Amino acid sequence: MSRLSIPEYVMALAHVAALRSEDPYRKVGAAALDADNRVIGTAYNGLYPGFTAPAGFWNSRDERQKFMLHAEINLCSLFKRGEVKIVACTTMPCTSCMQALCAHGVKIIYYGEDYDKSEARAIADLYGVQLICVPDYPLSNLPLVRQRTDAATHD
Repeated sequence: MSRLSIPEYVMALAHVAALRSEDPYRKVGAAALDADNRVIGTAYNGLYPGFTAPAGFWNSRDERQKFMLHAEINLCSLFKRGEVKIVACTTMPCTSCMQALCAHGVKIIYYGEDYDKSEARAIADLYGVQLICVPDYPLSNLPLVRQRTDAATHD
């Protein structure tokens, strides 16, 4: 096996982080590297650390979404502005997360799949941030989204 490229490496780290998410509908992960490509941290979407969701919380995606902390926001809590050069996210950052990543001085953002409701591309263009899709990386074939079935009433 040949050595992983930096985009493959950091995307695989983000994917592994996503597997920790307790969200049964959508698992999102993120990973950060410094200027020397050393790992600063990993994070995933979920509830506030240590918070236990009440019974029935996960039944409706729409009802619980407002309480979910995004992987990118959880990741930004692990570093100071300017400490991170590269961030990888399993999904393109939403508009708010892209703003936060730019505010933290991130210069390169890799992501695995598009998010059509995001203004991330326009924000990246304005701030000179590289926003690069990396759909193929180790573990990318492991699903992070619950498979829909006819019996599913919520996604």
